[in-house]
Amino acid sequence: MTLAWGAVLLLALLYIVVCPYTKVEESFNLQAIHDHLYHRLNISQFDHVQFPGPVPRTFIGSMLVGYVSFPFQLLLNHMNKLYLQYAVRGVLAGLVISSYLHFTVTVRRVFGASVATWSCLILASQFHFLFYASRPLPNSFANIFVLLASSYWMRNNLRVFVFLAGFSIIVFRCELAILFGLMLLFSLAKSHVKLPQLLLWIPVTGFISLGSTVLIDSYYWQRWVWPEGEAFHFNAILNKSSEWGTSPFWWYFTSALPRALGSSLILVLQGLAIDSRCFSLCAPAFGFVFLYSLLPHKELRFILYVVPLLNVSAARACSAIWNNRSKSSVRSLLAVGVFGHLVINIALTAFLTRVSYYNYPGGWALSHLNTQLTSHQCKCRGGSFILSLYNTLTIL
Repeated sequence: MTLAWGAVLLLALLYIVVCPYTKVEESFNLQAIHDHLYHRLNISQFDHVQFPGPVPRTFIGSMLVGYVSFPFQLLLNHMNKLYLQYAVRGVLAGLVISSYLHFTVTVRRVFGASVATWSCLILASQFHFLFYASRPLPNSFANIFVLLASSYWMRNNLRVFVFLAGFSIIVFRCELAILFGLMLLFSLAKSHVKLPQLLLWIPVTGFISLGSTVLIDSYYWQRWVWPEGEAFHFNAILNKSSEWGTSPFWWYFTSALPRALGSSLILVLQGLAIDSRCFSLCAPAFGFVFLYSLLPHKELRFILYVVPLLNVSAARACSAIWNNRSKSSVRSLLAVGVFGHLVINIALTAFLTRVSYYNYPGGWALSHLNTQLTSHQCKCRGGSFILSLYNTLTIL
């Protein structure tokens, strides 16, 4: 399992090098990390003062990554800031994958070492989860806590689960209340927790989480604010997110999940047939995707949280097929098919990586311009004017 988990981490880091540039959705947190590193508590110099964006976002995730990345700033202080961007995205990926390691250890405890290893291999063969692990998006920051919360839920340590779930909901992504709410309903149905306990834990968690984000973020925004509350009101209540495009109700099931899971989607269904425990993992995941489909604006990254849960079911199927491979020639052939499905995933991942490599034309254009300016090869008319500006511009 160690080698499989190491492959997961290396691939997450590799995507940073292959696709080093970012898009507008990532600009707030990436700039906030920069400002934490270079401006510390001098709020007047922070980028959001001049460019606040349509809704406020929390600074807690960027603070976490920024302060963990501080040693890299000291090492790379006199180099191109692009290298520091690699470093801070590597830190974010490291935090996400560390939480995934905790999740995988729990899978090993509940389902066994074979299922845990297959779970890592399946995730390594898929593209989107690891690609987004280093992307400075609210979903990526939330994923750190979602993986930990899911891990403790599988262990039936519901006190820690409630705290991690509540923190990720209130601070990062309100829609996670659907996923974690469904998980709690399963725990209540199985008598893993009593309602009076929840009535104690939930208010305490809410008070600590809401108090943390309001105090910290109000300082940075220089006004009393609950960022995720305003974002939820903007996106869900006012439905303003639809201005960024809409998709049909079934889009997550017909497009997003097939791309995120690849050919492992078939094995998810097989795992449900083999082991009833997989139903407890998959039902909240599919229920979350179904209910979240009611919101017209859809993006694949909004449902990435369910990929590790569904992969456990696929891994359970792989483990059962592989462990019984010697019992008949048919089962041996099925075992070959299990590895073949990983090959199919890898081929899809290679294609999607190639597409993503060319999906940041602005970054490549600025990089090329920066190279031309620094090497004094800009010979076109007006080039001397551009070069005269180079001393005052930072082009990454």
